[in-house]
Amino acid sequence: MTGRAETGASGFLAVDSGGSGLRVVVGVPGRGPLAQRASGEPVRTGARGIDPGHLMEQLVPLVRALSAETGVARLETAVVGAAGFATLGDALRAELPGALARELGVRTVALVADAVTAYAGALGPRPGAVIAAGTGLIAIGTDLAQWRRADGWGHLLGDCGSGAWIGRAGLEAALRAHDGRDGGSAALLARAEAMFGPMPELPGRLYPRSDRAAVLASFAPQVAACASDDAVAAGVLRAAARHMTDSAAAVCPPTGEARIALTGGLFKLGDPLVVPLEQELATRLPHVRRVPAEGDPLHGCERLAADLARGVLALPADEKMLYVPPPQGD
Repeated sequence: MTGRAETGASGFLAVDSGGSGLRVVVGVPGRGPLAQRASGEPVRTGARGIDPGHLMEQLVPLVRALSAETGVARLETAVVGAAGFATLGDALRAELPGALARELGVRTVALVADAVTAYAGALGPRPGAVIAAGTGLIAIGTDLAQWRRADGWGHLLGDCGSGAWIGRAGLEAALRAHDGRDGGSAALLARAEAMFGPMPELPGRLYPRSDRAAVLASFAPQVAACASDDAVAAGVLRAAARHMTDSAAAVCPPTGEARIALTGGLFKLGDPLVVPLEQELATRLPHVRRVPAEGDPLHGCERLAADLARGVLALPADEKMLYVPPPQGD
């Protein structure tokens, strides 16, 4: 992705703020994205939620470099997709539109939950549902009138079927085998000991960590690797598929020509997870067309920014999910 705009062209800004930092794209409506840059530092969160000042500290130099690279003289429109926006976005809603106007001249802004950017990247402005699964899991759907979401409650209270959920279930089966309880898996026990060391030491290593969800999710590929030869591992993945389908069914439009797509790193586990999931989806949601995801959350930000710039934003506005404040300067 590289290119230059015509002299004096106005453009759009697309920002994906996630766990690995910012990904930033500058583009021109009708031409699409021209160039991309990234930071390696996640935006901080605190008592006020996502920190708009820290986001701007990282964003402004990236955007100025991209503007120089692409020749985009004015950025009229910006879409900022942020992980945690639905629950931690109050400060962004209050401060970021004004900051973007002051620092970068942006007049029209949309602030978007990461689930919505995942949806927009996968399906675009069509009715349906998306299962976004990695360490965590959320399902999001729309009939183009309103949004519905299911799960996404974190590894302690939900994220059922996620990488953390699969890894935890696999480690539970390993511990059952270690104890001699029913439902254990010797194959998962061997893989868990190879990865984490002796099982009696695992709680002390896991519980104090702030990245417990990621540690649990790191065992999910081991569960998938055992699934073809181990009934317990295969059962974990079938249960994960049922949980995902429960969430998809809760958000998918019940009628019409709805589509469903899968997005996120968890689906790299491949057939051991995807095959039972497709079976569950076909049984529970026979009216829904299964389609491949067209793009990732950054692609979703780009789509939303281009549509917002042209005034053709079709996905529904919502303060917690897709917030479009009044244009700055009006």
